Amino acid sequence: MYNYSDEKYLTMTEAVAKGESTLLREARDKFVAAFGREPTAASAAPGRVNLIGEHVDYCEGFVLPVALPFLTVVVGDYNKTDECGILSILANGQEVKASFPATAVATLKPGEPAWANYVKGVAANFPVKLRGFDAVVVSDVPMGSGVSSSASLEVAFFTFLEALTGHSVSPVQKAQLCQKAEHEFPGMPCGIMDQFIVTLGKKDHALLIDCRSLESTHIPVDSQEAVILVVNSNVKHQLTGSEYPQRRAQCQQAASMLRIPSLRSAGIEDMKELQLKKCDELVYKRALHVVEEIARTEAVARLLPQKELHAVGELFYKSHESLSRLMEVSCPELDQLVKIIRSSPGVYGARMTGGGFGGCVIALIKKEHVDVVKQNVLSQYKGNPIFFQCQPSDGARVLQLN
Repeated sequence: MYNYSDEKYLTMTEAVAKGESTLLREARDKFVAAFGREPTAASAAPGRVNLIGEHVDYCEGFVLPVALPFLTVVVGDYNKTDECGILSILANGQEVKASFPATAVATLKPGEPAWANYVKGVAANFPVKLRGFDAVVVSDVPMGSGVSSSASLEVAFFTFLEALTGHSVSPVQKAQLCQKAEHEFPGMPCGIMDQFIVTLGKKDHALLIDCRSLESTHIPVDSQEAVILVVNSNVKHQLTGSEYPQRRAQCQQAASMLRIPSLRSAGIEDMKELQLKKCDELVYKRALHVVEEIARTEAVARLLPQKELHAVGELFYKSHESLSRLMEVSCPELDQLVKIIRSSPGVYGARMTGGGFGGCVIALIKKEHVDVVKQNVLSQYKGNPIFFQCQPSDGARVLQLN
C-alpha cells in the first residue's frame, strides 16, 4: 500500500518538464547519430492549457490560455536531395520515421503514417518551396492529455522551417497557417486557440485571445503566491464523434434564432428572447453557457492583474458547473476531481479544461498547499492521476545551436 504523503510516490505521479537545453542536446545528439552531420537549424514550441473560456472559440468568444514549460524541439539541415526525412523520438524512447517529397518537386497529400500528416501539412502550407532536408523531433509535451501536443509539433516544425529557409512570417499568420495545416492534413477541425497561444505565449502571462478579430492581449499572471496545477484524469471516454459538431450546431441554431452571426454578439437579455421563442431546451442551455462563459473569461482577464485570486477561483468553479450542467461535456471523473480539490485547503478554484469527456482539471492553489492537494487527490480519486505544475512560459522560438 502506498503512503500518499510519501514524497517518492508524489514524484511517480508528476510530469516534469526536461527543459529547453536538455531537449535540444537530445535532439542534436540523435541527429548526428542518425545523419552523420551537425544540424544547422533548431526551434522549440510549447504545449498549452486553457485557464478559462471553454466551448466558446467556435462562437467567436474569448479564450485565456497559457503556454506550458513542456516543449517540442526540432533540429535539422538540408540534405542535397528532393526528399524530406523526419525522425521523431517519442516520450517512451521509441523512434518513428517518415519521409515525403520536398515541396519544390511535388505537391503533398495526406497519407500514412498518420502522425506525419501534422508535419506534412505544415510543409505543404509553408510560404516558400522547400528543398530536401532531414529533421529530428524530440518532445516532452504529454500526449493525449489535452495540452495540445499536436499544435506544439506543428508550430515547432513551422518555426524550424523559418530558421532553415530564412523566410519568416508574422506570428498571427504562422498560427493561421498551422491551423490550416491541421484542417487539411490530419483533418481535425480545430479552432485557432491552440496554434495562437503556442506561437504567441509569453513567460508569466496568459493570452486573452479574441476569436472573432484575432486580436490578443498578454495578461500578467503572478506566480509568487499561487500555483497553476494541472491534474490529468487519465480518462478519455469513447464518444460517437457527434458530440462536438452537435454542440457547435446547437450554438449556431441559437444564433440564427437571434438573427446574429454568432453567440459572441448575444447578451444575457437575449436568453429571455430564446425562451419566448420556445427554443429547444438543449439549444438554450448551450447558448446560456456560451454567453456566461465569455463574460467569465473577460472578468478573469481583468481580475488576474489585480491579483484578485479568490474572485478568479469562484469564476473557475462557475465555469466548471456550467460545462457540466449546461454544456454537458464533463464526466464523473472530472466532477470528482473538482470536488476533491475544492474540499482541500488553500484552493482558490478548479475547473475542467479542454473539450471534456475526460482529460484535465486545472486548479489555482496557494503554493504552500499544493502537496496537500495532490495527496488528497491520490487518496480519494478513483483513477490514476498525473500532476504537472504550469509555469506560464514563452511561445515558439528559433534556438541557437552554437
